[in-house]
Amino acid sequence: MAHPENFDLAHLGAIELFTPKFDESLHFFRDLLAMREVARVGDSVYLRTWDEYQLYSLKLTASDTNGVGRTLYRASSPEALARRVSAIEKAGLGHGWRDPEVGVGPSYEFEDPDGHLMGIYYETEHYVPDDEDRPALKNQAAKFPGRGINVRRLDHINYLTSDVNACGEFWRDVMMSRESERVKLDAGGYGAWWFRFHQKSYDVVYSDDWTGERGRFHHFAFAPDNREDILKAADICLENGIYIEYGPYKHAINQTFFLYVWEPGGNRIEFATAQARLILDPDWPVVEWSQAERAKGQAWGMKTVATFHTHGTPIVENQEEIDRQALAGH
Repeated sequence: MAHPENFDLAHLGAIELFTPKFDESLHFFRDLLAMREVARVGDSVYLRTWDEYQLYSLKLTASDTNGVGRTLYRASSPEALARRVSAIEKAGLGHGWRDPEVGVGPSYEFEDPDGHLMGIYYETEHYVPDDEDRPALKNQAAKFPGRGINVRRLDHINYLTSDVNACGEFWRDVMMSRESERVKLDAGGYGAWWFRFHQKSYDVVYSDDWTGERGRFHHFAFAPDNREDILKAADICLENGIYIEYGPYKHAINQTFFLYVWEPGGNRIEFATAQARLILDPDWPVVEWSQAERAKGQAWGMKTVATFHTHGTPIVENQEEIDRQALAGH
């Protein structure tokens, strides 16, 4: 049964992404996805989707590696923030409070059981458009770009983990998120686990990392408006030399229409119509899939591409050869 603490998290707030090819990655997000740069601090640039009410969605940081940095989550109230911080501290995973930074007020830093760095906050800076970015309609955050992939908002994040069970239990029992779907392994435990905060079908996902490494990253997703935008995204990526890994197609899990690409820094990015299917029942039971059911492929029967299970960031030794052999069926 749902209870008030199940609604303590409002949404995924912002993601830090590391890239060893900063200029190329910046071009991808700013120019091809039509994101807007709002700040620069040190080696990082802050970018926003066009209908994000907060100041930014993505912190892109130049690095000698790739992968995800700190993920920020917004609490639904000051009281909700206090409850989640108390629970995180009791779990022994808290790092402590951080001072206000670009776009957000004080945040409490912590990690999940796999070592992914995270923060939770409530106070936030709302985006105020300038004359160039002011929308015609006052109920949207900024002007519709009308170019590129036109990503509207940040949607969800999928972490790789050495222990899906431990991370899933953390999000269920400590963060008080509601389970959406999961994949039960024949040997016991789970191979993947999806969680939601409100009516959207998922916000956080954990997938098993075949390497056994801790703290790696699978992908995060942006939501455009509709399926046609995702088909257009495929054409835009094709014309601009962006590697298309998988799709466009429809997932069986949560039924999202998707496209997966690798941005120039090697990180996997998804475009997904996650808003197409909402879960309105607060007590909707978790949907569990068997290994045999998942082996059937996606919604219309397409098999999952091999690199979906081998490619993650930061990349491991011989990652390119591992991915190449996976695609070759070895």
